[in-house]
Amino acid sequence: MADVSQHKPRSDRWMALAVLFLASFMNLIDVSIVNVALPRIQVDTGATATQLEWVAAVYVLALAVGLLPFGRFGDVFGRRRMFLWGLFGFTVASVLCGVAPDILTLIAARAAQGSFAAMMVPQVLAIVHVIFPPDEKARVFGLFGTVSSLGVVAGPIIGGAVITADFAGLGWRLAFLINVPLGMVALIGAMRFVPDLETDTTLRPDWIGTGLFAGAIVLLVLPLIEGRVLGWPWWTFAALLACVPMMVGFVLWERRLSKRGLSALMPEGLLQNRPYLIRLGLVILFFSGIPGLFLVLAIFLQSGFGLSALQSGLVTTPFPVGVMLASTLTSRFGNAYLTLRIACGAALLTIGMIGLRVVINGVGTDLNPYLFTVPLIICGFGMGTAVMSLFQVTMSSVEAQDAGAGSGAMQAFQQVGAALGIAIAGQIFFSLLGEDEMEVGTEAASRFVHAASQATLYSMAVFAALALGLGVSAYRNRKPPQ
Repeated sequence: MADVSQHKPRSDRWMALAVLFLASFMNLIDVSIVNVALPRIQVDTGATATQLEWVAAVYVLALAVGLLPFGRFGDVFGRRRMFLWGLFGFTVASVLCGVAPDILTLIAARAAQGSFAAMMVPQVLAIVHVIFPPDEKARVFGLFGTVSSLGVVAGPIIGGAVITADFAGLGWRLAFLINVPLGMVALIGAMRFVPDLETDTTLRPDWIGTGLFAGAIVLLVLPLIEGRVLGWPWWTFAALLACVPMMVGFVLWERRLSKRGLSALMPEGLLQNRPYLIRLGLVILFFSGIPGLFLVLAIFLQSGFGLSALQSGLVTTPFPVGVMLASTLTSRFGNAYLTLRIACGAALLTIGMIGLRVVINGVGTDLNPYLFTVPLIICGFGMGTAVMSLFQVTMSSVEAQDAGAGSGAMQAFQQVGAALGIAIAGQIFFSLLGEDEMEVGTEAASRFVHAASQATLYSMAVFAALALGLGVSAYRNRKPPQ
């Protein structure tokens, strides 16, 4: 598609931007809002610990599986069309989540929600890239970072507020139904302001590549979530092993399509781009360290110590506040010191995780929520320092003609990391919590403390390794004095 910089910019592009960012905001709050709802969902539906993990994980898993192919489908079928379909489907799936009669229906509706989010999300930045001229893009992407930070901040607070208020006795269901009015506004605005852009009629969907990629991700995450409750039967290990040849098959198939000049989910230029692939690995590791921890914290605070959903959301608010502050401050550095900034962010996350573990271990039968403020804001500041730099350094290794596919793959693997983090943290937490997993009371407090404390070890190890490795890399690649 031609860049709009070659033509006169659209006069309604800022209204289109508002609509696109509203849709992105809906997706962002839905990732974080569910954590504060999980304990109430468990009480209301009698869900097991594994089923609660699936409520959180299936959304990011469906998002991870769908981002790559739906990004390409936007090129094939039209980005506006895919955005509208995704937004409409996301809104309907939110209704299904809100009226789900049991936990299995809720999990299925969450999977649909994640799939439609995957249809919608890749189109946002792709449309923005086309409708804005180059001299406005820096401002626009800065706004996107702010909206993203606000979405993460707002999710737990909005979710906690509506669940605690319990309007019309709907409780946790409002955490999903709140998407309905937002979705309707976004749909009306999208039909009015988002332009119908050109598509590349030579492209064709890569169905086999989509199936191989989806299969590899499911084979990796499914046994990690189900293994504990099933006693790790043989098939869980077989699935983990089968993930490797499935991913190898995906790479070989994509290379075959590229060499024949056919449409591929990941062009050969990306598959042969060693720096880019290494940085995708960093993206997976980095984003595996946070989502599972917040699932654990929500259950620890509400089920373990009786906080309300709103109180739980407020306790974790310092983290996204730290993200927003750091993102604002570090944006002034532009493209300077990217690797060093990622290393510093990982180091701050390590320090924050250590502080969080100390606070959790110090909890007795009573909990002081204010003690979580400092370690969480340190973690958030570390995340905000590192994440935009990580995105920048990853995309800096991609050629211009592969930018769309490179961005889609990066977002997909970000969600793979999130799903892995939920699976790993959930395994540690629930296996140590024991048989009476959600029992609340003085006798259960020590079990919650021990389980939550141990669940932080994975995040600590990941961020410490990233800080050390990237710190050494930044030192070795430093520019000599002039």
